[in-house]
Amino acid sequence: MKGLKLLWADAKETKRIKLNMKKHNIKFHQLSYREMEHLRQFRRDVTKFLFLGIISIPPFTNYLVFLLMYLFPRQLLIKHFWTPKQQIDFLDIYDALRKRSHSAIISYLERAIPLLSDTRLQWHLKDLCAKIQNGTHPAVHDILALRECFCNQPLGMNQLQAIQIKALSRAMLLTPHLPSPLLKYRLKTHTTVIHQLDRALAKLGIGQLTLQEVKSACYLRGLNSTHIAEDRCRTWLGEWLQISCSLKEAELSLLLHNVVLLSTNYLRTRC
Repeated sequence: MKGLKLLWADAKETKRIKLNMKKHNIKFHQLSYREMEHLRQFRRDVTKFLFLGIISIPPFTNYLVFLLMYLFPRQLLIKHFWTPKQQIDFLDIYDALRKRSHSAIISYLERAIPLLSDTRLQWHLKDLCAKIQNGTHPAVHDILALRECFCNQPLGMNQLQAIQIKALSRAMLLTPHLPSPLLKYRLKTHTTVIHQLDRALAKLGIGQLTLQEVKSACYLRGLNSTHIAEDRCRTWLGEWLQISCSLKEAELSLLLHNVVLLSTNYLRTRC
């Protein structure tokens, strides 16, 4: 019952935001950070909830649906229906799933080094990959020095190969089991939304976020914040925003790769 009440409260808040957007002709990127984040999360929750509704339509399937929810709560239920222990366990599981693609993504970056025409950029990318593979957390300037690489060939959003797109989809906890054009569109859309959220968050200020908001923001951007102290989460989120708010729309492939670049060694080197 508590989960349903929370979902209903989310639905009412979503309706309020949508009505306000329509009344004042406000676009998504013009909303406040909390309103943008609420709509993003509710959209994902409703997608999962609607799936349960669809499979419940055939007669006499209700009992089967309840059994499936009991057996597969992580896959079929939204976080409102998870116990506190399940929330921690499931977030750890999802983080382990996305980390499986990290080494492959770094390998694809290494393969791109010879394709860069600028020797300076070749050296910077080679150095960055070596730091990450050696367990070092890169500095913000190490990552921003490569922004030019991610505009066009070989690492621009439109130039990414199908195998790279699948790996990056896993790193973003998006299903890789779709045609490449659709995967690329979803990655672009997802990364653009995060970029818009980052600009709104920078305007609000990290200091205005609650502990739960900080941890949720870090987790969305690739860091498993469930076992990290609050001050370290805020520090990491500050580094992320420095990078994100320095990037233009044409450079969003770097923000997408930053999910791996900035998170891989943070626990190892800072905790």
